[in-house]
Amino acid sequence: MLHLLYTIAVLHYITYLKDDNAPWVTFVHGAGGSSSIWYKQIRDFKSDYNVLLIDLRGHGKSKKPIYEKLKSYSFDTIGDEVIEVLDHLKITSTHWVGISLGTIIIRELSERFPDRSKSMILGGAIMKMNLRGQVLMRLGVLLKSVVPYLVLYRFFAHIIMPKRSHKESRNLFINEAKKLYQKEFQRWFTLVAEINPLLKLFRINDLPIPTLYIMGAEDHMFLPSIKKLAGHHKHSQLHIIPSCGHVVNVERPLIFNQTSIQFLKTIG
Repeated sequence: MLHLLYTIAVLHYITYLKDDNAPWVTFVHGAGGSSSIWYKQIRDFKSDYNVLLIDLRGHGKSKKPIYEKLKSYSFDTIGDEVIEVLDHLKITSTHWVGISLGTIIIRELSERFPDRSKSMILGGAIMKMNLRGQVLMRLGVLLKSVVPYLVLYRFFAHIIMPKRSHKESRNLFINEAKKLYQKEFQRWFTLVAEINPLLKLFRINDLPIPTLYIMGAEDHMFLPSIKKLAGHHKHSQLHIIPSCGHVVNVERPLIFNQTSIQFLKTIG
């Protein structure tokens, strides 16, 4: 098993190579996180797959000065940077595993590059922002320039992951968010606050790519919309984990890994 860690012109990444013939599985973290949030997945997945972990722009080790400075972000720009890593590694197609905001990035790039996507496993998926979420995001946009970003991040983390049982995943994301810069947080927050038109497109367009949604039964903000979506999209299926919140890969790693790998084995 060969383990490689690289930083190229844009994004930092880590690979775990099984062999040349093994399928690739690429992991994409959420906003404020980094590739380190997948530490409970690596051992199980690298047994059968080549594994690629990516730090998104401004997160983990993908920080300045290794990438071009942008005043604002867009999902197609973020997706293009992920595809650049695949091109660099000569990965023609991959299975995707994402969590939270990472599911939006995977879904967006799969819209534009469907031939690069063998399947999508979307944990804690965000496909619609409910009214409460929209109000909170607008409030955040108003406050993001005057309130320290970590205060806002803690607030939103407690809204999305409110229960005592969510503490591990909540603290993991807060600790990772401490590594962000204030301006970096503001760029990502502005991006997330403008996702509604994109999410509407996702709900309308049923991509012909096998898709597994893995959601926590306690993910009160995002689960209702995923139930509706999975019921209408013929290429999608939904697995709900009882007594689990938003960050399913951290809270219930055994179930998450088993369900994901079983799904991948049906695809080949």
